[in-house]
Amino acid sequence: MDDLLLDPLDIALLVQLQRDSHATNQVVGERLGLSPSQVSRRTQRLESLGVIRAYVALLDPTLLSLAVRSFTHVTLARHGGEEGAAFERAIGEFPEVLDCYAIAGEADYLLQIVAASLNELSESVLRRLTRLPGVVSVRSSIVLNRIKASTELPLGHIGQPSGHQRRVRLVQRPG
Repeated sequence: MDDLLLDPLDIALLVQLQRDSHATNQVVGERLGLSPSQVSRRTQRLESLGVIRAYVALLDPTLLSLAVRSFTHVTLARHGGEEGAAFERAIGEFPEVLDCYAIAGEADYLLQIVAASLNELSESVLRRLTRLPGVVSVRSSIVLNRIKASTELPLGHIGQPSGHQRRVRLVQRPG
């Protein structure tokens, strides 16, 4: 895969966009000492390279009556082959599942799930999970209090105090 060159202004732009993607090019430019057209060109370049994948509105789940959050470990009888692929396809049909990770360790998958109530989590989500072919174990931890939540990626490892550009290896994203 190709190397991507990011200079300190690219990194500063990414930091600003992570904090407020709704800010205008004018506002971001003022913060970074760039013209709005320079901000626009750099942003378009980062979008075309896939560094910026999307712009989203982050909603407050509690205000939308989704106050229950769980982290759920799922173990399959056989992780590989068609059983794993079937589980991964099926989990895409669960709107309550915010994240699904294939993991190493005692379980095969880790899910982040939101629900309106413990009953809904138990009855509609976990019960459906246990009925998926190949699922042998489902263990959930219920979140009591959210201590830290962030969508901002740490970019300090990319920055160069000397002002030089930094090469970042572009990797192929799965399907």
